[in-house]
Amino acid sequence: MRILVLGAHPDDPESGCGGTMARHAQAGDEVWATYLTRGGRGAPGHDPQQVERIRTQEAQAACHILGVEPLFFDFPDGGLEVSSATVKAMQALLANHSLDLLLAHWPLDTHPDHQAAGVLALRSWLAAGCTFPLHFYEVLTGQQTLHFVPNFYVDITQTTQIKHQAVMAHASQHPERWYPHHERMERFRGVEAGLDRAEAFIVARYQMAQ
Repeated sequence: MRILVLGAHPDDPESGCGGTMARHAQAGDEVWATYLTRGGRGAPGHDPQQVERIRTQEAQAACHILGVEPLFFDFPDGGLEVSSATVKAMQALLANHSLDLLLAHWPLDTHPDHQAAGVLALRSWLAAGCTFPLHFYEVLTGQQTLHFVPNFYVDITQTTQIKHQAVMAHASQHPERWYPHHERMERFRGVEAGLDRAEAFIVARYQMAQ
């Protein structure tokens, strides 16, 4: 399989579906983690360009841990928009990778960049004729991700530790402060699915007119 994970910032793909990414990588699938911004606003009071360099290195390290390939765009952190330019860039990205699966932010989210990333994924998927599945993932449900009612689960019991290591590679974001919330989410989704640990998704469903 050829799988692309779309995230607004470094650490979004890893925290949202790192266990799923690791499972596919272990199975020999091609997986790309795509970062639409480099997260330059992720350390207030510091030089944004330096922060971008640090966060890019952290994302590369996290992808190495997961066994996936990183892809970077340079859209502005905090200013990601759904525009003709960003839609065109996403459509080209999907066309160039002949995908079997796209994973992206659920667009009902308190963070504007997450909202835009989810809508960009949806727009591009529809433009591609829905020829591959689109699954939306959650981040910090109850704090950022809103109204997330999953209809698909992935067992990450065997890849939880790999996911943890990948998220911890984003040291500049102090994941020790917020990752425990993700661990609670994994356990809760596991209970829903009858598993130990799980990641949850909303599978987009749309029948193109013939």
